[in-house]
Amino acid sequence: MLTQLLTEDVIRIEPAARDWRHAIELATAPLLANGTIEPSYVAALFRSHEELGPYYVLGPGLAMPHARPEDGVNRLGLGLTVIKQGVNFDSEGNDPVQLLVTLAASDSNSHVETIAQLAELFMNEEDVAAIIAADTKDDILRILARY
Repeated sequence: MLTQLLTEDVIRIEPAARDWRHAIELATAPLLANGTIEPSYVAALFRSHEELGPYYVLGPGLAMPHARPEDGVNRLGLGLTVIKQGVNFDSEGNDPVQLLVTLAASDSNSHVETIAQLAELFMNEEDVAAIIAADTKDDILRILARY
């Protein structure tokens, strides 16, 4: 299922990001380009971060940016962005973040199986490290194919 949503066109490998906002822009760009989300979704991510802090940083080096379906989601989608240098999200103990998996959920139920598969991936530190170390999208897709 992950490789149905995480296709080559929504995977990015970037050398660096200026700050957390730039990282979110990089991570959401493929989902904007393919019509999964609207610009209002990106604005909601920024607004929520400013109001709540980096609620979507899940652990060391790992973030799953997401907002509410009504904030501009057109259909269920995922994006995966690796930022090689990492970026500071002001999440003590978790910075720098190098892997961002952006979730766009179109309702409260359709993404439950996807979240379970992502949780399985995130618990495998070797695979997470291999994704961060990957030089090509194909390398990442080979890892994702196991989930």
